[in-house]
Amino acid sequence: MTGFSPPRLTVGAVSSGAGKTLLCTILGRLFTSQGYSVQPFKSGPDYIDPSYHTVACGNISRNLDTKLIGENQIRELFCRQARNADISLIEGVMGLFDGAGGLEERGSTAHLAKILNSPAVLLIDVSAMARSAGAIALGYQEFDPDLNLAGFILNKVASSRHEGMVRSAIEARTGLPVLGAIPRDKDLLMPERHLGLIPAWEGDRILSFLDRNTEKLKAALDMEALLRIARGASPFPSYEKTLFITEMEKDIRIAYALDEAFHFYYQDNLDLLENRGAELVPFSPLNDRTLPEDIQGIYIGGGYPELLAKQLAANSSMRSEIQAAAGKGLPIWGECGGLMYLMEELVDFEGNLYPMTGVFPGKVVMKKNLRALGYYEGKLRAGSWMGNKGDIITGHVFHWSQLENLPDKTSFQLELVKEDRTVLTDGLCFRNTWAGYMHVHLAGCERVMNNFLNICRGYKNGQKKGL
Repeated sequence: MTGFSPPRLTVGAVSSGAGKTLLCTILGRLFTSQGYSVQPFKSGPDYIDPSYHTVACGNISRNLDTKLIGENQIRELFCRQARNADISLIEGVMGLFDGAGGLEERGSTAHLAKILNSPAVLLIDVSAMARSAGAIALGYQEFDPDLNLAGFILNKVASSRHEGMVRSAIEARTGLPVLGAIPRDKDLLMPERHLGLIPAWEGDRILSFLDRNTEKLKAALDMEALLRIARGASPFPSYEKTLFITEMEKDIRIAYALDEAFHFYYQDNLDLLENRGAELVPFSPLNDRTLPEDIQGIYIGGGYPELLAKQLAANSSMRSEIQAAAGKGLPIWGECGGLMYLMEELVDFEGNLYPMTGVFPGKVVMKKNLRALGYYEGKLRAGSWMGNKGDIITGHVFHWSQLENLPDKTSFQLELVKEDRTVLTDGLCFRNTWAGYMHVHLAGCERVMNNFLNICRGYKNGQKKGL
């Protein structure tokens, strides 16, 4: 498809922690307050940053991960949402050129911007520098000539004098404009916990945070110049629609966990399941006593079961229902937090032990240090609805817990290999229940999606054989 060039702007940074989420969230809120329809996106596998975008813009933020999704599919997913917006804002990940490896651009903000033919602005934390910011800006400008770097935004500026020195150094050496200067202000720090920022939907304090700081950033940013850059984006690259072609009639019902404990889902995953014939029915493992009626599958995504383990344990009715459903062969898919809930027991950060659903024997224990992080290729060790033995599944892993007290006969379903050749084991299977730490994006794993839908249809048709 060609002939479409939506206004778009990619926000990158020199490094992680430079303030990209704050900037994108406030930008989205500012443009929205001016009457524009803003469609937010997030580069990479993050679940939490998009929640801030969604609250600020009123449109659900989408993940675009060039390591997990092919270029053609990236463009299709982007245009599917950008068509209905006045401007699209794309928040980067880590530093502008940081991707899957030291010599690998896939997964990086720059790679995504090039795939989308999007102009980019670079956020620089200048709190401990002055003229040196010019050298940093120049290096980023020249590092990849194929990237359309349109300007810079300064963060943590100490004073007007400090801003003037940095601005002149950058503009003189690069010839590109400084499009804003955000002051150093402790009120602009966003709340965090072990998995990153606190999800925006956890309380009204996020809206209060946005209300308190939007005017500060409005005065610090050249909104007209940023809008002009977005509208001046080059023509959008051609692509072929392969994901969302014809919507299938809804013929199965899949319940998916959605509450404070479980809410890490790529929105496009949910959309794809619906497009391929699934009616998605939300339920709360925290608050609902029973599963939804007449379902042919369950999807339990990631989240924070470790922080709400006491409440999850107290809902013994739901725990028993899920255990019974797994025993009957109802297809269940658990990702990360979903895996934790499907274990027999969970030990939280304080050492408290709580019963979970008990679909899998053993316990999951929270640790003080990160246990695994990054992109992995998973090779299936055995056949299941997830795929055939030897099939390769690419996904992202990020967790602070580990499985313990597993039976000696436990057989992990996946061998995970990272770019640096780190090898992990993952994936448990019981009848039609499959759970693991690895998150997948269905736009890059259509085979897995179709397998899950087919096993759910098979269950509906009375084919309740265990795997």
